[in-house]
Amino acid sequence: MTTLSIFDQSQPEHARTVTQNPSEIRELLATKGIRFEQWPTRDLPADATQEQILEVYSEEVARLKEECGFQTADVVSLNPDNPQKEAFRQKFLDEHTHSEDEVRFFVRGQGLFYLHFGDQVYAVMCEKNDLISVPDGTRHWFDMGPEPEFTCIRLFSNPEGWVADFTGEDIASRLPRYEALAEAGG
Repeated sequence: MTTLSIFDQSQPEHARTVTQNPSEIRELLATKGIRFEQWPTRDLPADATQEQILEVYSEEVARLKEECGFQTADVVSLNPDNPQKEAFRQKFLDEHTHSEDEVRFFVRGQGLFYLHFGDQVYAVMCEKNDLISVPDGTRHWFDMGPEPEFTCIRLFSNPEGWVADFTGEDIASRLPRYEALAEAGG
């Protein structure tokens, strides 16, 4: 279930707010400039290719490209049997920013976005049907867990794709990881 947990940076071991109400999540994230929506998903074969996924969601992707000026879209997909899963997880676990919005639409599975605003961190457990758009310059990181299982459509303004500027802050290491939040349901 999609969950938003809000942590105070000074007490990262306990969330002060947890909600699973989609409209409340949308409203709380909107106050921070984060776009959050839930879109219907379509049944796809487990082995669907990037081309098949983008074709099935071509109308939605075209609409976002036109609305937000995105140039490219691709699909990222990871499964627990991927031999490089730990390296992929580590790549996204440190706090970073981007010079463009980071947009993900979850077609399958789930992943955890952490969004850092001043002395608060919003942890959003996104799952199938969730679209999240993190504005450029927003400090954040992503945790896919030790056994990743997700497929996301990603949209980019920069044709080079995912380019991160790491902040060097250690905040990501001080908050509960995916395993703790997934187990606790938030």
